[in-house]
Amino acid sequence: MSVTATELDHHDDHDHKPSGFLDRWLFSTNHKDIGTLYLVFSLVMFLIGGSMAMIIRAELFQPGLQLVQPDFFNQMTTMHALVMIFGAVMPAFVGLANWMIPMMIGAPDMALPRMNNWSFWLLPFAFAMLLSTLFMDSGAPAAGWTLYPPLSLQGGNSFAFVIFAIHLMGISSIMGAINIIATILNMRAPGMNLLKMPLFVWTWLITAFLLIAVMPVLAGAVTMLLTDKFFATSFFNAAGGGDPVMFQHIFWFFGHPEVYIMILPAFGIVSEIIPTFARKPLFGYVSMVYATASIAFLSFIVWAHHMFTVGMPLGGELYFMYATMLIAVPTGVKVFNWVSTMWRGAMTFETPMLWALAFVILFTIGGFSGLMLAIVPADFQYHDTYFVVAHFHYVLVTGAIFAIIAGVYYWLPKWTGNMYNETWAKIHFWWSVISVNVLFFPQHFLGLAGMPRRIPDYSVQFTEFNQWSSIGGFAFGLAQVFFAIILIHACYYSKKKAAAQSWEGAKGLEWTIPSPAPHHTFSTPPKINKDQLAAGHLD
Repeated sequence: MSVTATELDHHDDHDHKPSGFLDRWLFSTNHKDIGTLYLVFSLVMFLIGGSMAMIIRAELFQPGLQLVQPDFFNQMTTMHALVMIFGAVMPAFVGLANWMIPMMIGAPDMALPRMNNWSFWLLPFAFAMLLSTLFMDSGAPAAGWTLYPPLSLQGGNSFAFVIFAIHLMGISSIMGAINIIATILNMRAPGMNLLKMPLFVWTWLITAFLLIAVMPVLAGAVTMLLTDKFFATSFFNAAGGGDPVMFQHIFWFFGHPEVYIMILPAFGIVSEIIPTFARKPLFGYVSMVYATASIAFLSFIVWAHHMFTVGMPLGGELYFMYATMLIAVPTGVKVFNWVSTMWRGAMTFETPMLWALAFVILFTIGGFSGLMLAIVPADFQYHDTYFVVAHFHYVLVTGAIFAIIAGVYYWLPKWTGNMYNETWAKIHFWWSVISVNVLFFPQHFLGLAGMPRRIPDYSVQFTEFNQWSSIGGFAFGLAQVFFAIILIHACYYSKKKAAAQSWEGAKGLEWTIPSPAPHHTFSTPPKINKDQLAAGHLD
């Protein structure tokens, strides 16, 4: 390894873990403990949000109203989306950032450890407030995850709880992003310039700037909803001179960069895993950095492709169509670079690599359907159908969530010091990858046949594909319960210990410290020699 520090310099011999449970977890300022809290919270929210999806799929197994009333069905669609996006996907990526970024750049901790603690502990209160609306007289919000007026304003007084929960989530995200930027820009080990950072660090640096830019936009939009609902303003009320379409513009100016907030860190994870198991440096490292920055920039100027059917001028439709197509270019660069990294590599197919390969293939399918949606006349047919549902679930489930699972399998030995059961993990992979396609691929055909989304009942002609989709959904949900069992077994019952370099071919500072990673690492900053590879991995 091209580091001058020895393993003993990378951690304190006296590990100084807090002794009490509350001291360790409630008051923790240690980046590893806070990362663990984020990841555990994310898994709990993933299972809660998944159970809401099961209610949706159970109701849609047959036409007619089977199990729940239409209003509760709509509450489930809204709550499923809010819980999955803000409670499962985003906190999981922040947890991975907390755990790995300081170890990857040779920093002793995050730059702002007390703020790190606060940014996590806002989340349980935010989601307690959000989920409590299910038990209020007026029920949870039932207006899609986008909360479009006037529908969102027709709910009851529980709407105020939803708005304040979203504010707390936003504050948490902004604080986490500030912390990540401060850590990356100020606390890198000597010799690690920006173009020597691992790709996961780069993708999170860019993602953090996106978060700071767009979370206040969401806060503004939902605050205007709040005043329209409770203080008689008319931002979005046409009767008072407002414009409901203005909400869509403001929301999607947040919402489209938000999509990339949920996928750029996934690109970073996959860019760490593929070189490890291909035993080759990442192909085109610098182009990957520029592609990531390009995607982030373009994400701000394509928001209205979600709004082709609202009656915007033809010139606007053409602009947003071409700008959306342009995003395919840097995304294509990334896919090309991943495939080129694997080309003629000495590849092996351990569990993290399987998930990374599934990500590349299935995320690309989601990207292709996104290009179809970018074409204005075609989008008039696809809009608000199950084709859109299939598209964004291929991006967010087989994209973001598959990458999170890949990252967990990749770094879990470093976190726990234990190897998980590889056979169980591969069963989990194949179970998930087959069932997720049975779940979402038929929804493309439902959408093309004209089935609208967010409805609890449907025409009998859509029955068969809905039944396939529901069967796939229950199988996929059950697979994630199995995933939780694998994680618990690896943490507490596995007898197979992990080496410091848990994977042959893994390179980077995090693989120079013992497994499990000590409570404190890099008290003495490692010095990185000049022969470090440009791809952000140590030679």
